[in-house]
Amino acid sequence: MVCLATLALALPACQRPEEPAPPADLLPREKMVRLLTDIHLLEAQVENSRLTPDSARALYLAQHKDLLWRAEVSDSAFQRSYRYYAIHGKDLDEIYGAVIDTLERRERRFGPVTARPPYR
Repeated sequence: MVCLATLALALPACQRPEEPAPPADLLPREKMVRLLTDIHLLEAQVENSRLTPDSARALYLAQHKDLLWRAEVSDSAFQRSYRYYAIHGKDLDEIYGAVIDTLERRERRFGPVTARPPYR
């Protein structure tokens, strides 16, 4: 009898927790794809800028803020949306699949970015 009571208490812990509700300001997948594509391009530009780490971080943060402002998205809405899609791994995989496709299309259209020779 004690075993059954213990088992009855343990069963709910084994169940999958309820899915979190999407945030009220959840960004649509298409918008997430555009933003993530732009963010990855921004990261590449900053990495290739040859700035000191502090300057590169300041540039990235300023450009990231501007990118979100132009898209009319708050940083918190972007973070909540990203977290929501990340909890749903399949959704984030699909979003990043579209990001990769977009970046590949841009590379085919504009060609690969070549590294600039170092200044002498």
